[in-house]
Amino acid sequence: VQLQASGAGLVQAGGSLRLSCRASRMILSTFSSSVKGWYRQAPGKQRELVAEFSTGGSINYADSVKGRFTISKDNTKKTIYLQMSSLKPEDTAVYYCHTVTSARTEYWGQGTLVTVSS
Repeated sequence: VQLQASGAGLVQAGGSLRLSCRASRMILSTFSSSVKGWYRQAPGKQRELVAEFSTGGSINYADSVKGRFTISKDNTKKTIYLQMSSLKPEDTAVYYCHTVTSARTEYWGQGTLVTVSS
């Protein structure tokens, strides 16, 4: 299983960017039932949760991104998305997609760099 993220880029503050992450070679039913989402790690900081579809399908957002970021998914494409709007310089980080299957197997994407200039 590989999580292939895309959508990295440089954007000015106030701009928007969309990240995508496709779970290749993962059985569709496994993907559909897994916890899946996005984390980020800024320079010198710990990795933190940005947004995720948790168990039962509820959505969790970090307080710092509520109202600005939207997580979505397309189960048929085994893909999750992160639409980021009103970006701030403090959103600059490497963003990682992440899944945990019902068997508690964990996968991380390779990371995609988002840079927001002021």
